[in-house]
Amino acid sequence: MAARLRGGLGRGLLGLVISVAALTFVIRQVDLGRTAAILGSASLGWIAIMLTAQAVDLSLRAWRWQRLVAPIRFVRYVRMLEYLLIGYLANNVLPARLGELVRCHYLGDREHLSRTTTLGTVVVERVVDTAVVVTIASLAILVLHVRGLVASAVLVGLALTGLLVVALAFGLAAHRLPGADRVIAWARKWPRVGAIALKLRHGLAVAGRPRTLLEAVVLSFWAWGATVVAFAAAGQALGIQMTWAQASLLAAGVALATAIPSGPSNLGTFDLAAVEIASTFGVPTAAAFALALLAHASVLIMTSVGGAIALLRLGWSKRGEARVAATESAATESAGADVLPVDQVTPAEG
Repeated sequence: MAARLRGGLGRGLLGLVISVAALTFVIRQVDLGRTAAILGSASLGWIAIMLTAQAVDLSLRAWRWQRLVAPIRFVRYVRMLEYLLIGYLANNVLPARLGELVRCHYLGDREHLSRTTTLGTVVVERVVDTAVVVTIASLAILVLHVRGLVASAVLVGLALTGLLVVALAFGLAAHRLPGADRVIAWARKWPRVGAIALKLRHGLAVAGRPRTLLEAVVLSFWAWGATVVAFAAAGQALGIQMTWAQASLLAAGVALATAIPSGPSNLGTFDLAAVEIASTFGVPTAAAFALALLAHASVLIMTSVGGAIALLRLGWSKRGEARVAATESAATESAGADVLPVDQVTPAEG
C-alpha cells in the first residue's frame, strides 16, 4: 500500500512539474495585458454558441459510453451522463486523468458491475477516441499543408494509435494465440490475477461487437465535430476567424497534447498546445492564449458544475443514492431486451 501511494504521489508530482513548466513557458512569451484586453472584448453571443457546442459534446460522449456498456448491462442515459461528469470533475482536481478510474468506480458500484469490466469499456472508448482524433488531425494537416513540430506530433499520435489498436486486438484474441494454454495454466496459480484479467477482457470484448464499435466511432466523430464548432466559436468570440480545417487541427492537437501526464485539469499542456498550434495559423500569441483560456475555462466550469450536481444527486455512498435508484428501477427492468444473459454479466468487485 505504501509503495502504491508513493507511486501515485510520484506521478502526481511529475504531472504538476510538467504543468508548471508548460504554463511558465506560455506566460513568458505572452503579453498578459493584451490577453486580458482581448478577453474583455469577447462576444457574448459567440460564447453562448461555444457553450452550447460543448454541452452537445458532453452529451454525445455520455451516449457513446452508454452504447459501449450496453452489451454488458443497460444503464439509463441520465445515469451515464452523471457518472461521466463525476469522472470529469475528478479529472479537474486530480492529476494524470485519475478521474477515469473514478467514473469506473461509480458505474461499477451503482450498477452492480465489476469495476475492472467497466474499466475495459473505458479502454475501448479511449482507443476509439484517440483514433478519431488522430484521423481528424491528419486530415487537417493534409488540407492545411502544415509541417514542423505540429505535424510530427500528429505522426507520433498516429503511431501510438496503431499500437493501441494492436494491443486491443491482442487482448481480445490472446486466448486463441499459440501458447495461450500455458499462460492460462500459469495464471491459475494466482486466481486473483486471473479473475481480474477475465473481468477486464469482458469489458474489452465490447470492441468485438461490430455494431457497438460502429456506434462508438460514429458518436466519437459527432462529439469531436461539436468540439471543433466550440473552438471555432471561441475564436469568433475573440475576433479570431479560423477555417474549419484550422479549428479541427486546433481541437485535435490540443486533445493529443492533453494525453501527456500533467497536473489537474491538464493545466499548462492544454494552453501551450493551443498557443503553439494557433501560431501556425498566424494568430498572435496574446490572442491565441486568450482563446486557450476561454475554451479551457468554459470546459472546466461546465464539467465541474455538472459533476458537482451529479455528486449532490447521487451522494458519496450507495446509500446516498438509494432513493434515486428506486425511482428508476422500473425503467431499467423494462429495457431488459438490451442486456446480456445473466451468466455473461460480471458481478461487482469487492
